[in-house]
Amino acid sequence: MDLFGETNNWVSNLNPILTKYKDRRHPLEYKNLYQLMVMVVLSAQDSDANINSIAPALFSKYPNLESLAISNNEALFPYISKVTNFGTKANWLLEIAKILQKDDNIPLNMSSLIALKGIGRKSANVILRESNIPAKGIIADLHVIRVAPRIGIIPEIQDGNKTKKQLMQVLPKVIWGEIGMAISFLGREICRPNPNCNDCPITTSCKYYNQK
Repeated sequence: MDLFGETNNWVSNLNPILTKYKDRRHPLEYKNLYQLMVMVVLSAQDSDANINSIAPALFSKYPNLESLAISNNEALFPYISKVTNFGTKANWLLEIAKILQKDDNIPLNMSSLIALKGIGRKSANVILRESNIPAKGIIADLHVIRVAPRIGIIPEIQDGNKTKKQLMQVLPKVIWGEIGMAISFLGREICRPNPNCNDCPITTSCKYYNQK
């Protein structure tokens, strides 16, 4: 089997997971764009499950950007203290809220999103993807970093930006919007550190499975 996408038709090979996970919502349990943006900022170096657990109390206290914009660290800390690096993230959120002021002002383009503190290209792509805006890149979270090389799409790289760039070189733009989250969901549910290959829909084109 030819590896690393040189001659493989990865659109065809990955179609089973594109179909399986098409339009699947992100695991962050948000109810609107404001909540999604806040939760994406908080989720850096933390688990979606942890962010989901603190979200109800946080958004009960701060239901919109207007309420967050008039808050401060001392008031916000108790609601996000279980989040990794919560002090820095509080500063980011308060600055974003003071800049945007209202939920209607949340931008939905890459350049404006990454201009906000705490929102990099990966986070911006999550926000755009969940808002049905065409992708400007491929989402490469920890699951994608682990699973994409295992499948054989790219060589193993322990770096999100390099993984994203490699994937963008190999995969056509037409699938960028969904393939990152499709691989991520595969990694969350099936292709875990101890993979359950019997349930995987792409074993015929998987490097790991075919080299076992």
